Parts: sequence; structure tokens; C-alpha cells
Amino acid sequence: MSYRNSLQIMTDVLDSASIHGQDGATKANLMQKANLSHSRLTTFLENMTSSGLINNIIYHGGHTYVLTSKGIQFLSEYRKFVDIADSFGLEM
Repeated sequence: MSYRNSLQIMTDVLDSASIHGQDGATKANLMQKANLSHSRLTTFLENMTSSGLINNIIYHGGHTYVLTSKGIQFLSEYRKFVDIADSFGLEM
């Protein structure tokens, strides 16, 4: 069994949010897609919103999470880095 590091978990959350586009993803969506508990997801979301990678939009008492342009750029650059690492036989 392979464990994910924090960077891999963060990219899983961002990937999950990107699937929902501008409509945004709920915590339940993100928990399921990124395979995280509520408390662990909350910690990651707090870090990512403060870093400007994801926006927390509140409407009708509910929270929705939408990727920012910075988050989209981060995912793109991370994927490039993983591809380069893979080409050298390095595991992330």
C-alpha cells in the first residue's frame, strides 16, 4: 500500500475541485473524490484557501469550493513536474 504525501493529497483535492468547474464542489464531493476524512479535508482546504489556490464561496448557508487561476496553474505545473520525474524513473 502506498501512502500519499501532503502535496499529492493537495493535488487530489484540486483535481476534484477542477472536475466541477465554475459550479464548484461541496465538501462531500471533495471528501469522496480525494478520499479524505472531513477533518483532514478541512485542514487542507484552509491551507489552500489561504494560499489562493481555491476559493470558498458561501451561498444559502452552504460552502462551495472553486479553483482559482493560481490553482489551475499549480496543477498544470505539478503535472509537468511529475511527468519529468517519471521520465527519469523517479517516484513521487
